[in-house]
Amino acid sequence: MRSTLSKLLHPLAGQPLLAHVLKSVETIPSTAAFASLRASLTASRPIVVLGHKAEQVLEAFGDRCLYARQEEQLGTGHAVLAAQDAVDALDPLPETVLVCYGDTPLVRSEILAQVLAEHSARQATITFLTATADTSSDYGRVVRDSHGQVREIVEVKRATPEQLSITEVNSGVYCFDRAWLWKSLTALPRNAAGEYYLTDLIAVAGAQERAIATVQGSFDESLGVNNRVQLAEAEQIMRRRILEQHMYAGVTIIDPATTYIDSDVQIASDTVLLPNTIITGKTTIGSWCRIGPGTTIDQSTIGDRCVIRNSALEETVLEDEVSMGPFSHCRPGAHLARGVRMGNFGEIKNSYVGEGSDVHHFSYLGDATVGDHVNIGAGTITSNYNGLTKQKYRTTIGSGAFIGCDSVLIPPVTIGDHAMTGASSLVNKDIPAHTLAYGVPARVARTLPTATDEDAVAPELGKQE
Repeated sequence: MRSTLSKLLHPLAGQPLLAHVLKSVETIPSTAAFASLRASLTASRPIVVLGHKAEQVLEAFGDRCLYARQEEQLGTGHAVLAAQDAVDALDPLPETVLVCYGDTPLVRSEILAQVLAEHSARQATITFLTATADTSSDYGRVVRDSHGQVREIVEVKRATPEQLSITEVNSGVYCFDRAWLWKSLTALPRNAAGEYYLTDLIAVAGAQERAIATVQGSFDESLGVNNRVQLAEAEQIMRRRILEQHMYAGVTIIDPATTYIDSDVQIASDTVLLPNTIITGKTTIGSWCRIGPGTTIDQSTIGDRCVIRNSALEETVLEDEVSMGPFSHCRPGAHLARGVRMGNFGEIKNSYVGEGSDVHHFSYLGDATVGDHVNIGAGTITSNYNGLTKQKYRTTIGSGAFIGCDSVLIPPVTIGDHAMTGASSLVNKDIPAHTLAYGVPARVARTLPTATDEDAVAPELGKQE
Protein backbone atom coordinates (compact mmCIF):
# COMPACT_ATOMS: atom_id res chain seq x y z
CA MET A 1 0.00 0.00 0.00
CA ARG A 2 3.06 2.28 0.29
CA SER A 3 1.65 3.59 3.56
CA THR A 4 2.45 4.08 7.24
CA LEU A 5 -1.10 2.85 7.94
CA SER A 6 -1.88 -0.85 8.37
CA LYS A 7 -3.48 -2.24 5.22
CA LEU A 8 -6.41 -3.49 7.31
CA LEU A 9 -7.20 0.10 8.35
CA HIS A 10 -7.38 1.66 4.90
CA PRO A 11 -10.95 2.98 4.46
CA LEU A 12 -13.48 1.42 2.13
CA ALA A 13 -16.95 3.03 1.93
CA GLY A 14 -16.27 4.79 5.22
CA GLN A 15 -15.03 1.77 7.19
CA PRO A 16 -11.61 0.08 7.54
CA LEU A 17 -11.10 -3.00 5.36
CA LEU A 18 -11.11 -5.29 8.39
CA ALA A 19 -14.39 -3.82 9.67
CA HIS A 20 -16.23 -5.10 6.61
CA VAL A 21 -14.96 -8.64 7.17
CA LEU A 22 -15.82 -8.50 10.89
CA LYS A 23 -19.33 -7.26 10.11
CA SER A 24 -19.89 -10.15 7.72
CA VAL A 25 -18.69 -12.63 10.34
CA GLU A 26 -20.74 -11.04 13.13
CA THR A 27 -23.98 -11.05 11.12
CA ILE A 28 -23.77 -14.71 10.04
CA PRO A 29 -26.36 -15.80 12.67
CA SER A 30 -29.01 -13.47 11.17
CA THR A 31 -28.81 -15.00 7.67
CA ALA A 32 -31.36 -17.44 6.27
CA ALA A 33 -28.63 -19.96 5.36
CA PHE A 34 -27.62 -20.23 9.00
CA ALA A 35 -31.13 -20.93 10.34
CA SER A 36 -30.59 -24.68 10.76
CA LEU A 37 -27.39 -24.08 12.77
CA ARG A 38 -28.56 -21.41 15.21
CA ALA A 39 -29.28 -23.90 17.97
CA SER A 40 -25.64 -24.99 17.95
CA LEU A 41 -24.21 -21.48 17.96
CA THR A 42 -22.07 -20.35 20.87
CA ALA A 43 -21.28 -16.67 21.29
CA SER A 44 -17.68 -15.68 20.64
CA ARG A 45 -15.94 -12.61 19.33
CA PRO A 46 -13.92 -13.10 16.15
CA ILE A 47 -10.22 -13.79 16.63
CA VAL A 48 -7.96 -11.49 14.62
CA VAL A 49 -4.41 -12.67 13.99
CA LEU A 50 -2.11 -9.66 14.23
CA GLY A 51 1.21 -9.26 12.50
CA HIS A 52 2.42 -6.13 10.68
CA LYS A 53 1.46 -2.86 12.44
CA ALA A 54 -0.45 -4.82 15.08
CA GLU A 55 -0.74 -1.91 17.53
CA GLN A 56 -2.68 0.18 15.03
CA VAL A 57 -5.27 -2.57 14.60
CA LEU A 58 -5.55 -3.08 18.36
CA GLU A 59 -6.18 0.62 18.90
CA ALA A 60 -8.79 0.78 16.13
CA PHE A 61 -10.87 -2.26 17.13
CA GLY A 62 -10.27 -2.63 20.87
CA ASP A 63 -12.43 -5.24 22.56
CA ARG A 64 -14.59 -5.85 19.49
CA CYS A 65 -12.31 -8.84 18.79
CA LEU A 66 -10.10 -11.37 20.45
CA TYR A 67 -6.51 -11.33 19.25
CA ALA A 68 -3.62 -13.66 18.52
CA ARG A 69 -0.07 -12.65 17.63
CA GLN A 70 1.92 -13.93 14.66
CA GLU A 71 5.30 -12.66 15.73
CA GLU A 72 7.04 -13.98 12.62
CA GLN A 73 5.14 -13.84 9.32
CA LEU A 74 5.61 -17.28 7.79
CA GLY A 75 2.51 -17.66 5.63
CA THR A 76 -1.23 -18.16 5.99
CA GLY A 77 -0.95 -21.60 7.58
CA HIS A 78 1.42 -20.20 10.19
CA ALA A 79 -1.00 -17.31 10.85
CA VAL A 80 -3.90 -19.68 11.57
CA LEU A 81 -1.70 -21.82 13.81
CA ALA A 82 -0.88 -18.67 15.80
CA ALA A 83 -4.57 -18.55 16.80
CA GLN A 84 -4.61 -22.06 18.30
CA ASP A 85 -4.26 -20.96 21.92
CA ALA A 86 -6.99 -18.33 21.52
CA VAL A 87 -9.38 -20.82 19.92
CA ASP A 88 -8.67 -23.60 22.42
CA ALA A 89 -9.29 -21.20 25.30
CA LEU A 90 -12.92 -20.67 24.20
CA ASP A 91 -15.63 -22.13 26.41
CA PRO A 92 -17.37 -24.17 25.15
CA LEU A 93 -14.69 -25.47 22.81
CA PRO A 94 -15.84 -25.14 19.16
CA GLU A 95 -15.88 -28.06 16.75
CA THR A 96 -15.54 -25.87 13.66
CA VAL A 97 -13.12 -23.06 12.81
CA LEU A 98 -14.08 -20.54 10.12
CA VAL A 99 -11.11 -18.75 8.54
CA CYS A 100 -11.35 -15.56 6.44
CA TYR A 101 -8.72 -13.17 5.13
CA GLY A 102 -8.79 -9.72 6.70
CA ASP A 103 -8.12 -8.00 3.38
CA THR A 104 -11.14 -9.42 1.49
CA PRO A 105 -13.78 -6.83 2.43
CA LEU A 106 -16.37 -7.87 -0.14
CA VAL A 107 -17.17 -11.29 1.35
CA ARG A 108 -20.81 -11.39 2.49
CA SER A 109 -22.34 -12.91 5.58
CA GLU A 110 -24.75 -14.93 3.43
CA ILE A 111 -21.96 -16.78 1.62
CA LEU A 112 -20.08 -17.39 4.89
CA ALA A 113 -23.26 -18.92 6.32
CA GLN A 114 -23.58 -21.14 3.25
CA VAL A 115 -20.03 -22.41 3.75
CA LEU A 116 -20.78 -23.23 7.39
CA ALA A 117 -24.09 -24.91 6.53
CA GLU A 118 -22.48 -27.02 3.80
CA HIS A 119 -19.66 -27.98 6.14
CA SER A 120 -22.17 -29.19 8.72
CA ALA A 121 -24.42 -30.97 6.24
CA ARG A 122 -21.54 -32.82 4.59
CA GLN A 123 -19.76 -33.47 7.92
CA ALA A 124 -16.64 -32.39 6.07
CA THR A 125 -13.11 -32.02 7.34
CA ILE A 126 -12.62 -28.97 5.09
CA THR A 127 -15.15 -26.82 3.28
CA PHE A 128 -13.95 -23.87 1.26
CA LEU A 129 -15.34 -21.18 -1.02
CA THR A 130 -14.57 -21.18 -4.73
CA ALA A 131 -15.35 -18.86 -7.64
CA THR A 132 -15.07 -18.80 -11.41
CA ALA A 133 -12.39 -16.58 -12.93
CA ASP A 134 -10.73 -16.19 -16.30
CA THR A 135 -7.49 -18.02 -17.02
CA SER A 136 -5.38 -14.89 -16.46
CA SER A 137 -6.32 -14.79 -12.78
CA ASP A 138 -3.48 -15.14 -10.26
CA TYR A 139 -5.71 -17.01 -7.80
CA GLY A 140 -4.94 -20.60 -6.84
CA ARG A 141 -6.59 -23.22 -9.08
CA VAL A 142 -8.94 -25.85 -7.63
CA VAL A 143 -7.82 -29.24 -9.01
CA ARG A 144 -10.41 -32.02 -9.09
CA ASP A 145 -10.13 -35.68 -10.09
CA SER A 146 -12.18 -37.44 -12.78
CA HIS A 147 -15.01 -37.94 -10.27
CA GLY A 148 -15.16 -34.23 -9.45
CA GLN A 149 -13.58 -34.63 -6.03
CA VAL A 150 -11.20 -31.89 -4.89
CA ARG A 151 -7.61 -33.08 -4.74
CA GLU A 152 -5.62 -29.89 -4.15
CA ILE A 153 -5.26 -26.15 -4.63
CA VAL A 154 -2.33 -25.22 -6.84
CA GLU A 155 -0.84 -21.74 -6.66
CA VAL A 156 -0.32 -20.04 -10.03
CA LYS A 157 3.45 -19.89 -9.83
CA ARG A 158 3.75 -23.67 -9.58
CA ALA A 159 0.79 -24.62 -11.79
CA THR A 160 1.23 -26.53 -15.03
CA PRO A 161 -0.17 -25.11 -18.31
CA GLU A 162 -3.05 -27.57 -18.00
CA GLN A 163 -3.81 -26.42 -14.46
CA LEU A 164 -3.65 -22.76 -15.49
CA SER A 165 -6.53 -23.41 -17.87
CA ILE A 166 -8.78 -24.24 -14.88
CA THR A 167 -11.32 -21.47 -14.20
CA GLU A 168 -12.40 -22.59 -10.71
CA VAL A 169 -10.29 -20.68 -8.18
CA ASN A 170 -9.86 -20.56 -4.42
CA SER A 171 -11.61 -17.65 -2.70
CA GLY A 172 -9.81 -17.83 0.68
CA VAL A 173 -12.71 -18.75 2.99
CA TYR A 174 -12.38 -22.06 4.84
CA CYS A 175 -14.17 -24.18 7.43
CA PHE A 176 -12.06 -26.73 9.27
CA ASP A 177 -12.66 -29.48 11.76
CA ARG A 178 -10.80 -27.96 14.71
CA ALA A 179 -9.04 -31.10 16.02
CA TRP A 180 -7.85 -32.10 12.55
CA LEU A 181 -6.76 -28.52 11.75
CA TRP A 182 -4.24 -28.14 14.58
CA LYS A 183 -2.74 -31.58 14.10
CA SER A 184 -2.36 -31.06 10.34
CA LEU A 185 -0.96 -27.53 10.60
CA THR A 186 1.68 -28.70 13.08
CA ALA A 187 2.80 -31.40 10.62
CA LEU A 188 2.66 -29.14 7.55
CA PRO A 189 6.05 -28.81 5.83
CA ARG A 190 7.41 -25.51 4.58
CA ASN A 191 6.99 -24.89 0.87
CA ALA A 192 9.64 -23.70 -1.57
CA ALA A 193 9.20 -20.12 -0.33
CA GLY A 194 9.97 -21.21 3.23
CA GLU A 195 6.40 -20.60 4.39
CA TYR A 196 3.39 -22.61 5.52
CA TYR A 197 0.42 -22.17 3.19
CA LEU A 198 -3.13 -22.84 4.31
CA THR A 199 -3.98 -24.03 0.80
CA ASP A 200 -1.61 -26.99 1.21
CA LEU A 201 -4.06 -28.47 3.72
CA ILE A 202 -6.42 -29.33 0.86
CA ALA A 203 -3.89 -31.77 -0.60
CA VAL A 204 -3.25 -33.21 2.87
CA ALA A 205 -6.96 -33.88 3.39
CA GLY A 206 -7.28 -35.28 -0.13
CA ALA A 207 -4.43 -37.73 0.42
CA GLN A 208 -6.12 -38.87 3.64
CA GLU A 209 -9.43 -39.38 1.77
CA ARG A 210 -11.06 -36.86 4.06
CA ALA A 211 -14.39 -35.26 3.10
CA ILE A 212 -13.75 -32.00 1.27
CA ALA A 213 -16.72 -29.81 0.34
CA THR A 214 -16.94 -26.59 -1.68
CA VAL A 215 -19.40 -23.73 -2.10
CA GLN A 216 -19.47 -21.66 -5.29
CA GLY A 217 -19.59 -17.90 -4.78
CA SER A 218 -19.10 -14.79 -6.90
CA PHE A 219 -15.60 -13.76 -7.87
CA ASP A 220 -16.17 -10.30 -6.38
CA GLU A 221 -16.34 -11.78 -2.90
CA SER A 222 -12.87 -13.23 -3.19
CA LEU A 223 -11.18 -9.98 -4.20
CA GLY A 224 -8.26 -9.19 -1.92
CA VAL A 225 -6.79 -5.72 -1.52
CA ASN A 226 -3.02 -5.53 -1.83
CA ASN A 227 -2.56 -2.07 -3.34
CA ARG A 228 -4.48 1.13 -3.92
CA VAL A 229 -5.59 0.11 -7.41
CA GLN A 230 -7.34 -2.93 -5.94
CA LEU A 231 -8.68 -0.74 -3.13
CA ALA A 232 -10.36 1.51 -5.72
CA GLU A 233 -11.80 -1.53 -7.51
CA ALA A 234 -13.24 -2.85 -4.25
CA GLU A 235 -14.62 0.62 -3.46
CA GLN A 236 -16.58 0.68 -6.72
CA ILE A 237 -18.11 -2.74 -6.06
CA MET A 238 -18.96 -1.96 -2.45
CA ARG A 239 -20.55 1.38 -3.28
CA ARG A 240 -22.67 -0.17 -6.01
CA ARG A 241 -23.89 -2.76 -3.50
CA ILE A 242 -24.77 -0.02 -1.02
CA LEU A 243 -26.69 1.97 -3.64
CA GLU A 244 -28.62 -1.10 -4.74
CA GLN A 245 -29.49 -1.94 -1.14
CA HIS A 246 -31.00 1.53 -0.64
CA MET A 247 -32.83 1.49 -3.96
CA TYR A 248 -34.39 -1.92 -3.24
CA ALA A 249 -35.45 -0.52 0.14
CA GLY A 250 -37.38 2.33 -1.50
CA VAL A 251 -34.88 5.17 -1.92
CA THR A 252 -34.79 6.91 -5.31
CA ILE A 253 -31.26 7.59 -6.55
CA ILE A 254 -31.45 9.65 -9.73
CA ASP A 255 -27.85 9.07 -10.85
CA PRO A 256 -26.03 6.19 -9.10
CA ALA A 257 -22.82 7.03 -10.99
CA THR A 258 -22.45 10.34 -9.12
CA THR A 259 -23.94 9.35 -5.75
CA TYR A 260 -21.71 8.10 -2.92
CA ILE A 261 -23.09 6.56 0.28
CA ASP A 262 -21.03 5.07 3.11
CA SER A 263 -21.84 1.66 4.53
CA ASP A 264 -23.19 2.96 7.87
CA VAL A 265 -25.71 5.38 6.34
CA GLN A 266 -29.42 4.72 6.93
CA ILE A 267 -32.08 6.22 4.64
CA ALA A 268 -35.84 5.72 4.94
CA SER A 269 -38.09 4.97 1.98
CA ASP A 270 -39.41 7.58 -0.47
CA THR A 271 -36.42 9.87 -0.04
CA VAL A 272 -34.89 11.12 -3.30
CA LEU A 273 -31.16 11.64 -3.81
CA LEU A 274 -30.19 13.90 -6.68
CA PRO A 275 -26.87 13.77 -8.60
CA ASN A 276 -23.51 14.62 -7.00
CA THR A 277 -24.67 13.80 -3.50
CA ILE A 278 -22.20 12.37 -0.96
CA ILE A 279 -23.44 10.93 2.35
CA THR A 280 -20.84 9.66 4.81
CA GLY A 281 -20.37 8.42 8.36
CA LYS A 282 -23.21 7.25 10.59
CA THR A 283 -25.77 9.48 8.95
CA THR A 284 -29.51 8.82 9.28
CA ILE A 285 -32.04 10.33 6.87
CA GLY A 286 -35.81 10.10 7.24
CA SER A 287 -38.51 9.54 4.65
CA TRP A 288 -39.82 11.84 1.90
CA CYS A 289 -36.67 13.98 1.91
CA ARG A 290 -35.15 15.53 -1.19
CA ILE A 291 -31.35 15.71 -0.99
CA GLY A 292 -29.16 17.42 -3.58
CA PRO A 293 -27.99 18.06 -6.13
CA GLY A 294 -24.42 18.77 -5.08
CA THR A 295 -24.95 18.07 -1.38
CA THR A 296 -22.55 16.54 1.15
CA ILE A 297 -23.75 15.18 4.50
CA ASP A 298 -21.46 13.70 7.16
CA GLN A 299 -22.28 12.18 10.57
CA SER A 300 -25.69 13.86 10.68
CA THR A 301 -29.31 13.10 11.55
CA ILE A 302 -31.99 14.28 9.13
CA GLY A 303 -35.70 14.04 9.89
CA ASP A 304 -38.64 13.45 7.56
CA ARG A 305 -39.66 15.71 4.66
CA CYS A 306 -36.48 17.78 4.64
CA VAL A 307 -35.18 19.57 1.53
CA ILE A 308 -31.43 20.18 1.23
CA ARG A 309 -30.16 21.82 -1.97
CA ASN A 310 -26.48 22.23 -2.90
CA SER A 311 -25.43 22.39 0.75
CA ALA A 312 -22.99 20.85 3.22
CA LEU A 313 -23.77 19.39 6.65
CA GLU A 314 -21.31 18.09 9.25
CA GLU A 315 -22.39 16.54 12.59
CA THR A 316 -25.73 18.29 12.28
CA VAL A 317 -29.29 17.52 13.41
CA LEU A 318 -32.23 18.55 11.25
CA GLU A 319 -35.68 17.83 12.62
CA ASP A 320 -38.67 17.26 10.32
CA GLU A 321 -39.58 19.63 7.46
CA VAL A 322 -36.39 21.68 7.46
CA SER A 323 -35.37 23.32 4.19
CA MET A 324 -31.83 24.45 3.40
CA GLY A 325 -29.98 26.09 0.56
CA PRO A 326 -28.87 26.39 -2.00
CA PHE A 327 -25.27 26.79 -0.86
CA SER A 328 -25.79 26.67 2.90
CA HIS A 329 -23.40 25.15 5.42
CA CYS A 330 -24.17 23.53 8.77
CA ARG A 331 -21.03 22.89 10.79
CA PRO A 332 -20.63 20.58 13.82
CA GLY A 333 -23.16 21.18 16.58
CA ALA A 334 -25.84 22.76 14.38
CA HIS A 335 -29.39 21.74 15.37
CA LEU A 336 -32.32 23.02 13.34
CA ALA A 337 -35.73 22.31 14.85
CA ARG A 338 -38.90 21.41 12.97
CA GLY A 339 -39.83 23.67 10.09
CA VAL A 340 -36.69 25.85 10.09
CA ARG A 341 -36.00 27.54 6.75
CA MET A 342 -32.37 28.38 5.97
CA GLY A 343 -31.65 30.50 2.92
CA ASN A 344 -28.81 30.42 0.44
CA PHE A 345 -25.22 31.07 1.55
CA GLY A 346 -26.12 30.80 5.24
CA GLU A 347 -23.88 29.17 7.84
CA ILE A 348 -24.66 27.73 11.28
CA LYS A 349 -22.16 26.37 13.79
CA ASN A 350 -22.72 24.93 17.27
CA SER A 351 -26.14 26.55 17.45
CA TYR A 352 -29.75 25.62 18.10
CA VAL A 353 -32.44 27.22 15.94
CA GLY A 354 -35.98 26.83 17.25
CA GLU A 355 -39.10 25.57 15.50
CA GLY A 356 -40.42 27.55 12.56
CA SER A 357 -37.58 30.07 12.51
CA ASP A 358 -36.13 31.64 9.37
CA VAL A 359 -32.39 32.13 8.82
CA HIS A 360 -32.14 34.18 5.66
CA HIS A 361 -29.41 34.42 3.06
CA PHE A 362 -25.82 35.42 3.86
CA SER A 363 -26.40 34.98 7.61
CA TYR A 364 -24.03 33.39 10.12
CA LEU A 365 -25.02 31.94 13.49
CA GLY A 366 -22.15 30.69 15.63
CA ASP A 367 -22.54 29.56 19.26
CA ALA A 368 -26.12 30.77 19.39
CA THR A 369 -29.43 29.66 20.88
CA VAL A 370 -32.41 30.86 18.85
CA GLY A 371 -35.99 30.45 20.01
CA ASP A 372 -39.10 29.48 18.05
CA HIS A 373 -40.50 31.53 15.16
CA VAL A 374 -37.56 33.93 14.99
CA ASN A 375 -36.75 35.90 11.85
CA ILE A 376 -33.00 36.29 11.21
CA GLY A 377 -32.70 38.95 8.53
CA ALA A 378 -30.35 38.61 5.58
CA GLY A 379 -26.71 39.33 6.31
CA THR A 380 -27.03 38.96 10.09
CA ILE A 381 -24.05 37.53 11.98
CA THR A 382 -23.15 36.58 15.53
CA SER A 383 -19.63 37.84 16.15
CA ASN A 384 -18.91 34.95 18.49
CA TYR A 385 -15.10 35.05 18.59
CA ASN A 386 -13.23 37.61 20.68
CA GLY A 387 -9.77 38.05 19.23
CA LEU A 388 -8.42 39.67 22.39
CA THR A 389 -9.46 37.00 24.89
CA LYS A 390 -9.27 34.15 22.33
CA GLN A 391 -12.66 32.96 23.56
CA LYS A 392 -16.02 32.25 21.96
CA TYR A 393 -19.17 33.64 23.52
CA ARG A 394 -22.81 32.72 23.16
CA THR A 395 -25.74 34.66 21.74
CA THR A 396 -29.30 33.98 22.93
CA ILE A 397 -32.30 35.12 20.89
CA GLY A 398 -35.76 34.70 22.38
CA SER A 399 -38.82 33.26 20.66
CA GLY A 400 -40.66 35.53 18.25
CA ALA A 401 -37.74 37.95 17.93
CA PHE A 402 -37.12 39.84 14.70
CA ILE A 403 -33.49 40.54 13.77
CA GLY A 404 -33.17 43.14 11.04
CA CYS A 405 -31.01 42.72 7.97
CA ASP A 406 -27.25 43.15 8.39
CA SER A 407 -27.43 43.16 12.19
CA VAL A 408 -24.21 42.28 14.03
CA LEU A 409 -24.66 40.63 17.43
CA ILE A 410 -21.59 40.81 19.67
CA PRO A 411 -21.89 38.23 22.45
CA PRO A 412 -22.31 37.53 25.22
CA VAL A 413 -25.67 39.09 24.49
CA THR A 414 -29.33 38.16 24.99
CA ILE A 415 -32.23 39.41 22.89
CA GLY A 416 -35.54 38.90 24.63
CA ASP A 417 -38.73 37.31 23.36
CA HIS A 418 -40.46 39.29 20.60
CA ALA A 419 -37.75 41.95 20.61
CA MET A 420 -36.69 43.61 17.37
CA THR A 421 -33.52 45.11 15.92
CA GLY A 422 -33.46 47.58 13.08
CA ALA A 423 -31.47 46.99 9.93
CA SER A 424 -27.66 47.35 10.21
CA SER A 425 -27.75 47.47 14.01
CA LEU A 426 -24.68 46.60 16.09
CA VAL A 427 -25.96 44.88 19.22
CA ASN A 428 -23.45 44.68 22.08
CA LYS A 429 -25.86 44.86 25.05
CA ASP A 430 -28.90 42.83 26.04
CA ILE A 431 -32.24 43.88 24.55
CA PRO A 432 -35.28 43.31 26.77
CA ALA A 433 -38.33 41.44 25.55
CA HIS A 434 -40.91 43.35 23.48
CA THR A 435 -38.61 46.27 22.69
CA LEU A 436 -37.25 47.80 19.52
CA ALA A 437 -33.54 48.66 19.33
CA TYR A 438 -31.48 50.04 16.49
CA GLY A 439 -28.31 51.95 15.72
CA VAL A 440 -24.54 51.61 16.10
CA PRO A 441 -24.38 50.64 18.87
CA ALA A 442 -28.02 49.59 19.18
CA ARG A 443 -30.13 51.43 21.75
CA VAL A 444 -33.65 50.67 22.88
CA ALA A 445 -36.03 53.02 21.08
CA ARG A 446 -39.39 51.98 22.41
CA THR A 447 -41.51 49.20 23.84
CA LEU A 448 -43.46 47.08 21.40
CA PRO A 449 -47.01 45.83 21.82
CA THR A 450 -47.30 42.45 23.48
CA ALA A 451 -47.94 40.14 20.52
CA THR A 452 -46.41 37.08 18.91
CA ASP A 453 -47.20 37.87 15.28
CA GLU A 454 -44.19 39.55 13.66
CA ASP A 455 -46.30 41.63 11.26
CA ALA A 456 -48.54 42.82 14.10
CA VAL A 457 -45.51 43.92 16.16
CA ALA A 458 -44.08 46.24 13.52
CA PRO A 459 -46.24 46.46 10.43
CA GLU A 460 -44.28 49.50 9.22
CA LEU A 461 -41.07 47.42 8.93
CA GLY A 462 -42.53 44.28 7.46
CA LYS A 463 -40.70 40.98 7.39
CA GLN A 464 -37.09 41.58 6.37
CA GLU A 465 -35.75 38.87 4.07
